[in-house]
Amino acid sequence: MLGMAFTMFAGFWTDWLWYRSVHYSSVFTTTLWTKIGLFSVFGLLMAAAVGFNIWLAHRLRPPLSAMSMEQQSLDRYRMGIAPYKKWLLLAVTALVGLIAGASAAGQWRTWLMWVNGVPFHQQDPQFHLDVSFYAFDLPWYRFLLGFGFATAILSLIAAALTHYLYGGLRVTSPGARATGAATGHLSVLLGLFVALKAVAYWLDRYGLAVKSSDFKATDNWTGLRYVDANAYLPAKTILFCIAVICALLFFATLWRRTWQLPVIGFGLMVLSAILIGGLYPAIVQKFQVQPNEQAKEAPYVQKNLKATREAYGIDDTQVSEYTGKSTTTDKTKLRDDVDDTASIRIMDPNIVSPTFQQLQQMRNYYAFPTNLDVDRYTKDGKVQDTVLGLRELNLAGIPKNNWINDHFRYTHGYGVVAAKGTEADDQGQPVFTESDLPSTGSLGTFQQRVYYGEKTTTYSIVGGPQKEIDYSDDNGEKTTSYQGKSGVSLSSPINRAAYAVAFNEPQILYSGAIGEGSRILYNRTPKERVEAVAPWLTIDGDAYPAVVQGRIQWIVDAYTTSNGYPYASRTTLGDTTADSLTATNNSRAVVAQQNQVNYIRNSVKATVDAYTGAVKLYQWDTEDPVLKTWMKAFPGTVQPKSAISQDLMDHLRYPQDLFKVQRELLTRYHVTDAQTFLTGSEVWQVPDDPTNNSGDAVPPYYLSMKMPDQSAQAFSLSTTFTPNGRDNLSAFMSVDSEAGSKDYGKIRILKLPTSTTVDGPKQVQSKFNSEQEIAAAIKLLKGGDSEVEYGNLLTVPLDGGLLYAEPVYVRGAGVKYPLLRKVLVTYEGKTAFENTLDQALDKIFGSDGTDTGSSDTGTTTPPTSANPTVQQALDDAQKAFEAGQEALKKGDWTAYGKAQDELQDALKRAEEAQSKAGKAGGGTTASSSPSPAASSSPSPSGSPSPGASASPSG
Repeated sequence: MLGMAFTMFAGFWTDWLWYRSVHYSSVFTTTLWTKIGLFSVFGLLMAAAVGFNIWLAHRLRPPLSAMSMEQQSLDRYRMGIAPYKKWLLLAVTALVGLIAGASAAGQWRTWLMWVNGVPFHQQDPQFHLDVSFYAFDLPWYRFLLGFGFATAILSLIAAALTHYLYGGLRVTSPGARATGAATGHLSVLLGLFVALKAVAYWLDRYGLAVKSSDFKATDNWTGLRYVDANAYLPAKTILFCIAVICALLFFATLWRRTWQLPVIGFGLMVLSAILIGGLYPAIVQKFQVQPNEQAKEAPYVQKNLKATREAYGIDDTQVSEYTGKSTTTDKTKLRDDVDDTASIRIMDPNIVSPTFQQLQQMRNYYAFPTNLDVDRYTKDGKVQDTVLGLRELNLAGIPKNNWINDHFRYTHGYGVVAAKGTEADDQGQPVFTESDLPSTGSLGTFQQRVYYGEKTTTYSIVGGPQKEIDYSDDNGEKTTSYQGKSGVSLSSPINRAAYAVAFNEPQILYSGAIGEGSRILYNRTPKERVEAVAPWLTIDGDAYPAVVQGRIQWIVDAYTTSNGYPYASRTTLGDTTADSLTATNNSRAVVAQQNQVNYIRNSVKATVDAYTGAVKLYQWDTEDPVLKTWMKAFPGTVQPKSAISQDLMDHLRYPQDLFKVQRELLTRYHVTDAQTFLTGSEVWQVPDDPTNNSGDAVPPYYLSMKMPDQSAQAFSLSTTFTPNGRDNLSAFMSVDSEAGSKDYGKIRILKLPTSTTVDGPKQVQSKFNSEQEIAAAIKLLKGGDSEVEYGNLLTVPLDGGLLYAEPVYVRGAGVKYPLLRKVLVTYEGKTAFENTLDQALDKIFGSDGTDTGSSDTGTTTPPTSANPTVQQALDDAQKAFEAGQEALKKGDWTAYGKAQDELQDALKRAEEAQSKAGKAGGGTTASSSPSPAASSSPSPSGSPSPGASASPSG
């Protein structure tokens, strides 16, 4: 018993110490006292109600002389409980009180939102009540109603059992079934139950505005439809009146002492509920709505359209018509426009993490995240898209795992690694702007130790007598001792005992490695920390690091949500934010996966210091009433927007999860006309990721680009849409992600005409894979043990058309990390597959004075199948490559060198033949000859061979 009590104390005490250490103790105390208050009040109310009715039933028992034979047979039970009546009464009331109190304590969010709710200053179109009634008030009223029903039912059961036990009720005996006292008592309880049902009918009227239902126009339809407004709404009003009358009839039994009228009234209420509440709406739906559904439903659909667009922040979406076809005849003039329109990122952050790992890991006990991040940094006075990741601690890579090493010696990661997003070197490797250990480069001087990160999921004990491994270089290991104020002090024996119990680790209590100054660090991932200090927020799935004012800061986007916005259709966050990245990386999934919401705002930007773990919450949406409500409930926890420094502002961006929710809604809600919405003719879909066969949605991509109505590039988040059930492109969507700019958060959609067909991402990828010369090149790149990986397929609007760009990576034999080998570019049906982005763009736009091929077919001219010389050369190249791989396996470097010479010669012949064929046809091909499989072949030293990085044309 004592051990259980200390275990409970340890959990409470360690939580209190942690919240105090991060300076959010008010969150802990507010939440705790709210739970205690609700537990106490509603637990006592339930216990008092049940206990009072048991006492009253016992008090109203008939005299023993009047008892029937049936009741006399219960004497042994009465005799058995007689000595323990008080204790039994206390036990029953305490049990129901504990259950009710625990249930009520779980409603602390509902209570705080009700008592602190602020108005939305927007009214619903049906009842003309402020939205705050549905978001803050109605959930609390429903909880009270549910509590009332539970109290009435439990009191009724307890009273009935007591009356039966003491003779007030009879089951098998002849004569009256109940005494007058029992009849009056039970009828009052039944009257209370029916009165609560009347209140439920009245609240159900308002509940229709936030009720979800099946409707062919959209999934998770919310709000009133024709049948709701014209059948269910009057039915609920009628049922309310009937229930009030029925309740009065039950109360009247106090005087009449007969069940006749209440039973008739209750039967009438049940029959009315079936006929008026069920049958009548079905008749209206069948005979009034279905014959003319569009006309009947249109006014209600219009309300749903307006409310949904407002609730998800998509009501100001700018939809523009876009031809999808270039208007410039001379495409060479567009070459310079490409660089002006977009900074095309060829370093895919979701592909190159193993490359960062191989080239910049330095030690096995460091690791990079599976998916790197994209941010903006200034180099040489120019802001450029940058791919970066932190060198975090990887306990699986330490030389020997034991308690001291895992928790005292290896405690933190070290440094930032960053690379240009738009460039690769001649080996296909990233062009690092910050690298090595310690990190050096363009980011300047900053605190490089990473004690808090996405991969830091275990506790560490720092600052004591045990030194920590800082980093290793050519001069050996460097050690350090944590100087931050983060974590909880272990100097107190009580603290040590509490953490020994909480973490189930007895050594914390007596280990000599813990001493003066020792502090325990835990809850170390950015999402964990923000969620803990702000449990009323929903956390974005992708926290990202930024170097801000000499510190590494994790930036976490957080959302306020509600499922009580009238008429706004609901969505499940876990479903709408899923894509091909979250399918392979669960840490990217939004925390509240199964939460159904119909209102969302990115109201808070949070930061977590990678060294100190300090958490700061900043108000981002200054108009959001949900955030204002929580700020009233937890005063002082959220700093004003003005507290955001300019350096931090430069790294804030539009969050991906919010964007994915909005794009999913915009597949239907981009239309504003109810008739079009009902026909479903304009329904779009988010295409599957064309770069893999997962069948999951394509993720949105960050890049700096300029939309047609913009004067300069802006950091943006973009995606594409295709028609429902088809693969051609229907629209392109982009949101301005440049925090601090006047257009931040502005959603732009370029809508393509339905009368013409423009290739969508899947079709572009398919044509790319089926292009004969490109397919031959890919086949060579895949030779041996090499693997080809396709990077992000980026879409850029250009001169009325759409430019697609996709980097192609190769994991070569013996080099098990991806290197950029080729870049695919397509525009207006013309395709280029070159070693660099510039070369591919030059080919597409003919900047070298050549024709880029036929725009009608989208294939190169002439195809290899029509040129036997080219095909023979490629066959020879393939044979030479295979011979080289075989020689490599045998360790025959002479044969390997000979095969490499033959490979280069075959590729040179292929290009010369291809070039001659192009001139004979009036131009060159849009696709270069395959730059060799040698690009994926190792040299004897294990690195790519020197000649492998460039094609013969280079």
